[in-house]
Order: sequence, then structure tokens, then C-alpha cells
Amino acid sequence: MPALSKLKPTPLPAYEQVKAFVKAQITLGHWRPGNPVPSEAALQQQFGVSRMTINRAVKELAVEGVVTRVQGSGTVVAQLHRISSTLALRDIHEEVLERGHAHTVRVMQLDTVRADKALASTFKLRVGAPVFHSLLLHFENGVAIQVEDRYVNPASAPDYLGADFDTVTPTRYLLEHAPLTEASYSIEACLPSAQEAKFLGIARSEPCLVMTRCTVSGPHVASWVRLVYPGMRYSFGGKFQL
Repeated sequence: MPALSKLKPTPLPAYEQVKAFVKAQITLGHWRPGNPVPSEAALQQQFGVSRMTINRAVKELAVEGVVTRVQGSGTVVAQLHRISSTLALRDIHEEVLERGHAHTVRVMQLDTVRADKALASTFKLRVGAPVFHSLLLHFENGVAIQVEDRYVNPASAPDYLGADFDTVTPTRYLLEHAPLTEASYSIEACLPSAQEAKFLGIARSEPCLVMTRCTVSGPHVASWVRLVYPGMRYSFGGKFQL
């Protein structure tokens, strides 16, 4: 299991941060169905919060069906049929490594932009408000497999532009600094834009799988991202068990 860390400055209440951490470990596959969740005493020590805070977080996770409290055995990750509606936020770096391949990334753009009407509506900000923008190209064994075009709310991750995306993906960074409380997404087949086709080294007539995802962290819409995958090089997959 990954080491726990102290809570970071964020608008989320402490108990919600603990819940978000547990959910992140599950959605990233670090904690699997039936795995034990650290004890309340261990969570209290690692996060530096009160026992009452940890107890509330664990109780709410149990009510939501994310974990199961077993009398005399502690708390374990619920079976997948209990949490199958949870969005699996795949970190592309870990996904590539699981296939035994090498993941590399090229940062194409990293800056602050002014929110147009569409972005302002998405993030619930005023038109012209500053929004962070990153454009990354991900490679698997040297072959481009994903264009990641992301906008981030500065209120959720104020140091986003200072992250070293050669060593941590935006997905991983945001899970750690803007704990996920809600997400919505869509997947469709589309033709790439001229820029996306150029980055991926494909023809504009080649179909791509496109995921758009919006994540919420506490009171803020934290991120909106468009992920473009060449259809001939990538497929979405998953596994559920009863």
C-alpha cells in the first residue's frame, strides 16, 4: 500500500479529504476489493487529525458502500459489485507500466488563459477569470497514444503550473492536491483536430476515442480535460467481479 501523507491546504473539510484519499487509492487500483483499509488509529496518526474526524470519514464511506466494516476484522475495501459505479480514474503512466512498457511525456503548452464563455460556464467562474491550461502528449514505447488537453481551476490547485509533469501526471497531481469528490465523463468516437492529428502522427481521417471528463473537488469544479486516443492504438477496458 502507498504511504499516507498529511492533509494539504484545500477548501475540503478534513473528513472529506480522508474520504477522497481512500477513494483515490481504490480507483487507482492500489487497494483492491477485500484489501484491509488502514485502521482508524493509523489514519489518525498519518493525517494528524482527530479520531472523530477519521471515524466520520470511515462511517460515511461504509454508508456509501465504498468500504465494508467487518466485526472483529476491521475495515476492508468493498467488493466491486458494491462500488462498480465509481469512475475508474486511470493514471496513464501506471497504465503503461502495467503493460510492461515505458511511458514518456512531452509538455506542449503550460500557461494561464482567460476563461471564455464555455470555460466560465464549466468552472462557474466569470468570463475572463484566469484558468490554468496544460497540453501534454503521452507516449508508450516512443509511440504517441494520448493528447491530454486540460484546464484547471486555480482555486483547487494553485501550484498546478509549477508541477513537474515529467515525473507526475496531471491526473496523479490533482488526485493528491485537489481530492476528487465527484466526476462526470463521456466517451465517443471522433475525428481528431488538425493539431491533434499532427501530435499523434495520424491522418485527420483516422477515428479517435475521445474522453471528456469534468472533476469536482469540494466546492469547486477542479478540472476539465479532453483526452484523445488514436483508435487503432488504444482501447478502453475494465473488469468487474461479483
